[in-house]
Amino acid sequence: MFIGTDVVHVPSFASQLDQEGSTFLRVFTDREWRACAPKADRAASLAARWAAKEAYIKAWSQKLYGAPPIIDPAELNFAEIEVVQDAFGRPTLELHGDVAALGVPVASVSLSHDGDYAMATVLVVAE
Repeated sequence: MFIGTDVVHVPSFASQLDQEGSTFLRVFTDREWRACAPKADRAASLAARWAAKEAYIKAWSQKLYGAPPIIDPAELNFAEIEVVQDAFGRPTLELHGDVAALGVPVASVSLSHDGDYAMATVLVVAE
């Protein structure tokens, strides 16, 4: 098992999200945008999803400790790591494209946001 955690400062994230041409406009899928659009705390919800993507990479990288990255960080498409919810609102990850081609480990996801911070923890179970 491998764990990753990430914390995001929501006001800074929201400021970057509002900038024209921001990288953050490309890291979420249409489904993620739709899930967060109606929420009053849209920036916090997106920040938690961003934290989950970062936490997943950290957990997956732990598995590879001492080995070179299997995807060049400059070429990683974060939209291929999608945060979705089941019918009961529990978050999980769906992997797509090059990220999915690496093998899809079992991942458990926890998201939270309160005040100025959003965070995520991802536990990856991989052989």
